[in-house]
Amino acid sequence: MNTRNQLTIGRLAAESGVNLETIRYYERLGLLPKPPRTASGYRRYTTDAVRRVRFIKQAQMLGFSLKEIAELLSLRVDPATTCADIKQKAERKIDDIEEKIRTLRRMKEALAKVSASCIGRGPTSECPILEALDASKEDYGNR
Repeated sequence: MNTRNQLTIGRLAAESGVNLETIRYYERLGLLPKPPRTASGYRRYTTDAVRRVRFIKQAQMLGFSLKEIAELLSLRVDPATTCADIKQKAERKIDDIEEKIRTLRRMKEALAKVSASCIGRGPTSECPILEALDASKEDYGNR
């Protein structure tokens, strides 16, 4: 490996915008290949590692889990994979996100309803929010 294109773990972390532990974590998960080490034991990364870490972070920002990112990375190098395969994964992720949005809206509506039932005064032993949280799901649905 050309020493000019080698990066220390600190340099990789800085150029990728993550911390050292993130790099080590990605290595443990297999998202980032373990780099060769120098005779003194220092990791030496190529500049391609920066691109890979940035790919991982961007995929996370779009909602992909680390497991899904590992799949994307393996599909990326599989010659049998097509853009249609990747598009299908992206569309599945969109569906997952839409379901999460629906769930969050239901949560917001339920919390707003419970919050509106509280006047914001009095002892916590009489707080309708705490009472609702303490109630079973069936009890809550009847409020």
